[in-house]
Amino acid sequence: MATATNVEATAVNTIEWLSAPDTTIVVPVYQRQYRWDIGGCERLLSDIRAVASEGETHRHFIGSILSAQDASEVDLILIDGQQRITTLMLLVAALHHAVRDSDPAMAADLERVLVRADDSSRTKLRPHHAWAELYESVVLDQRGDADRESRFDDNYAFFRSQVHADEAPTIWRGLQRIEHVSITLGPEANAQQIFESLNSTGEPLRDHELIHNYILMGLTHAEQLDVEERYWLPIERHTGETIGAFWRHYLVMTTGREVAANGEHGVYSAFRHSFPRVDVEHLQADADIWRHYAEIYGILLDPSSEKDAEIRTQLEYINTFGRAAYPLAMSAYSDHARGLIPRAELIETLEWIQALYLRRALVGLPAERLIARLCRARSEGRDALMRAFARITPSDERVSAVLKYAELPHAAYVLGRLEQVEDTSDHDVEHIVPLVPSDAWSGDGTRPWIDYSEDERNSHRALAPTLGNLTLLEQSLTERVFGASYDDKRRDAYARSAVEETRALVNTESWGTAAIAARTVRLTEQLVRIWARPALPEIDDDALTPVLDAVRRRGWPAGWDREFDYVEYRGEHWEVKDVRALFNRVFRRAWTDARPSALAYSRSHGGPIYDEMAWKGQWDALDDENFLYMGWDSNYMMSALQGVLEESGIAAEVFVKYSYIGNVM
Repeated sequence: MATATNVEATAVNTIEWLSAPDTTIVVPVYQRQYRWDIGGCERLLSDIRAVASEGETHRHFIGSILSAQDASEVDLILIDGQQRITTLMLLVAALHHAVRDSDPAMAADLERVLVRADDSSRTKLRPHHAWAELYESVVLDQRGDADRESRFDDNYAFFRSQVHADEAPTIWRGLQRIEHVSITLGPEANAQQIFESLNSTGEPLRDHELIHNYILMGLTHAEQLDVEERYWLPIERHTGETIGAFWRHYLVMTTGREVAANGEHGVYSAFRHSFPRVDVEHLQADADIWRHYAEIYGILLDPSSEKDAEIRTQLEYINTFGRAAYPLAMSAYSDHARGLIPRAELIETLEWIQALYLRRALVGLPAERLIARLCRARSEGRDALMRAFARITPSDERVSAVLKYAELPHAAYVLGRLEQVEDTSDHDVEHIVPLVPSDAWSGDGTRPWIDYSEDERNSHRALAPTLGNLTLLEQSLTERVFGASYDDKRRDAYARSAVEETRALVNTESWGTAAIAARTVRLTEQLVRIWARPALPEIDDDALTPVLDAVRRRGWPAGWDREFDYVEYRGEHWEVKDVRALFNRVFRRAWTDARPSALAYSRSHGGPIYDEMAWKGQWDALDDENFLYMGWDSNYMMSALQGVLEESGIAAEVFVKYSYIGNVM
């Protein structure tokens, strides 16, 4: 067998590899900037704690680290693995600074990882020169500018807040159980080509593939085969190509929180958070539930498999609006299937969903970030769900006003229900006044379109796509009278239609703006009755977003300081424009109104309230003995303010109104 001559791969203990006196790692110029966020740091720290709690033989594998010897044969050039190694170094630095006064022996071991043996003022990892000074000042604890911002500062501060001196031995034990494969390239290897091959080719693992691996990885081969056959394959059969969407919708349903599907493995991260341990003891019960909901998901995708005709029709109706409502529909369908709610309540929920989406589409309100809050409300009972629907479903008055002039969305679906046509597949949406009338077209049989004034033409064109000017007509009849005047359509098509509402047009002798307006009023009365809003005096919420559904954004994206128009806090109107200001104000208010909850949250999450300013950075004094750390990124700040509001029991009373720029960020 031929052996590789330019690549050497060895499994090594990561801390021993970093601690070696001759290890000095240089990040080359072409590497991207350090970009791990606090979410990645949380996962790393969680993994280290987990392996520390296991037996002596357990190890945590962090993948491969690719390096090459530089021309001097002294330094290692880090080709792949910069993000992981840098984050590990920041964790080791936080641990070192936490114990250097209390445990000199451990501090010395940690220092061997961080600094060079021949010069304790130089770090072993040497980042790109553009940000090397920032990194070194954090690791060596020599930061002078308290107001600066960098990922090094943020992540170090996170680790420092989470790792206390009494937990240091546990974290150090976990760190010493980390392993990786060290791949070292020989002088003839093309480092850049190998780097591109590792990072740019092949299909990255998708969320559902990561979930699949995560579920199976801790099982024996026999157990893996059993789980695959009994659970995973049925889930795949029921969900097909939408298996990734199924997991996202399932997690929205179970957590009551929006789950991002943005290429950053948000679904997988949410799954791991919901199921931190997947072992044989718990797997069967969980997997039975997953398979149950996957079967329901398959019915939502293809309602023809539903035996109850009325439920089948309702499921077909909600598919008009896409799959966004599936989490709520799955929840209600499951409860009905298990005998927890009556059939009427399931149908009622499906009708509320349709009314919500249709009415918001009519008045031009966004439909994003709605379903998670409804899932939360449903967990509290039917009345809470009804109130939640009423709050975000536009009123009869608002819908009636818009229907007079707005283009009708989902026209075939709306007309089908209004005109009692069950199958609209062989019908066309007929514009009684055509969208583009010919010069000869006439609405009264006397004056042709060419003789209409410009104002009359504009009025007819404006009303052409509205409810009052639309009806369903069989396709065979549509072809017969395409482009014809109103009189010809009455005689040759409308009179022959099996659709009662269309046939009734024969009784209207001429067609114009007055006839359209009268028909709009009549059909609007039917529309608001069929797509009924829950009859509760809830306010129209002006597109407010519950704070628990507010978006968590990584870092500080452009426009973050103009993200909100305002915030509604328990009936108070706050002129707060960005996450940083909201974070500060929420924690200050919690410190005044709900201090036990604020302290409980901070204790359980390792911050952001501390009894001293324990490291350099941005701090805000709550009183003489308690301080709020303000150096987090926006993702952490949003998570923390949501958490303390939940801890205080008032999250449901806090809403944000996104600005224009906040909606497009």
